[in-house]
Amino acid sequence: MNRIYVFNNAIETGLRVLVILRTAFPNTLDLQQILYYDYLTVHSGDVKDGPKSLHPQVPNRSGELFVRRKILEDGLELFISNGLIEKVFTLQGIEYRATENASPFLDMLNEHYTLELMERAQWVVCEFQYKATEELEKFIKNNLDKWGGEFTFCSIGANIYE
Repeated sequence: MNRIYVFNNAIETGLRVLVILRTAFPNTLDLQQILYYDYLTVHSGDVKDGPKSLHPQVPNRSGELFVRRKILEDGLELFISNGLIEKVFTLQGIEYRATENASPFLDMLNEHYTLELMERAQWVVCEFQYKATEELEKFIKNNLDKWGGEFTFCSIGANIYE
């Protein structure tokens, strides 16, 4: 039996990626950059002086970076098959870019979450666009233990009041 996921599915993730790629246009992003940008877009409040996060500050949220890759790839493929994202083959490997159809499609979406998503994506692209993937990875790794770590004692079952 196929399970239907309302959240964390290819449509939701693909839409976020499309917003990020349209914001970065005409630049291309590789899969690792997209993964990092997606995390930073929804958890922008984790970054010092970043805007308020779109998603809640749940414990161990930094683990999303390790489990989201497959969903992100599925979202990319879905939006590629609908002509909104394209694969670009470069000397560095496969990268992705929004197509000319992305803007008209996204301009039709005007609900609060999507508008907030667009603002966060703009902040992320402006903040991190000049960082190479390796530099971005170093930034992520240096901060990973801080992000979602505020509930560490609770998440491992320790009672800090004993």
